Amino acid sequence: MAKKRVLITGGAGFLGSHLCDRFLKEGHYVIAMDNLITGDLRNIEHLFKHPDFEFYHHDVSKFVHVPGELDYILHFASPASPIDYLKIPIQTLKVGSLGTHNLLGLARAKKARIIIASTSEVYGDPTVHPQTEEYYGNVNTVGPRGVYDEAKRFQEAITMAYHTFHGLETRIVRIFNTYGPRMRLNDGRVLPAFIGQALRGEDLTIFGDGSQTRSFCYVDDLVEGIYRLLMSDYAQPVNIGNPSEITIKEFAEEIIKLTNTTQKVVYKDLPKDDPKQRQPDITKAKQILGWEPKVSRAEGLKITYEYFKSLPKEVLYLRDHKSFDGYNK
Repeated sequence: MAKKRVLITGGAGFLGSHLCDRFLKEGHYVIAMDNLITGDLRNIEHLFKHPDFEFYHHDVSKFVHVPGELDYILHFASPASPIDYLKIPIQTLKVGSLGTHNLLGLARAKKARIIIASTSEVYGDPTVHPQTEEYYGNVNTVGPRGVYDEAKRFQEAITMAYHTFHGLETRIVRIFNTYGPRMRLNDGRVLPAFIGQALRGEDLTIFGDGSQTRSFCYVDDLVEGIYRLLMSDYAQPVNIGNPSEITIKEFAEEIIKLTNTTQKVVYKDLPKDDPKQRQPDITKAKQILGWEPKVSRAEGLKITYEYFKSLPKEVLYLRDHKSFDGYNK
């Protein structure tokens, strides 16, 4: 039987690279596509000699052409951390709108099934807790996070339009905070920010009073949920994340204990529209996909910390457009 051909956009990114690994492991032929604006070829260099892998350096906001048949498309191309969408807001909006439109058109032309990566950010600063898929969100469209939130909300809307109007096979995954190896160390998200500060001997920075909550899912669990959703027959959005909720202050204390550092915690002003609570309701994922996370936070953090410790010193102290210090995402 011929191998299934899979296109993964954002394939050199954190999640995209892990998805490349998974689909190759499942025996598929994988085409990774990335413009490398936030992705990194080091995440996929171990795949370059694989006979069933190829890489396209391309921006999906422009016309997308892939020769040959395609069975599945996974659209994971998007800036995903506050530094990214604050520094490159127009690109963030374009990849969620033009890029999604291009890939939905490609999926229709190739008669491929497509899954798009949405986010818990569609819920904004939620007034419902935990967040179910039926919650419509509390989003500031013109705030600093609006470019990301609205890109993802539009992405969901146009995907569902292609599903209902054209009969396209579509899937929508709403991803909550995820962590693991290949995260960018200083990308503004709370977990790599804390570990990076600990490794550099800096105090850990909390924005606000630390009472806001997050729920962290290990990347292998997330990839499993995404895979099951793609292979399911369910077209409505599904939350994939770990419902184990923790305050930012408690999380900082966990990182200090994990890294065995002596730094203290310092507090700074909370940025505008920073969500107060993040916890997925994963009832649908359990019922429809038979999925729930397996990796405990203690286990996942240990693996992630060892990965960050192994990085070269120049990466640890990198301060460019791919690093930021300003959000508890």
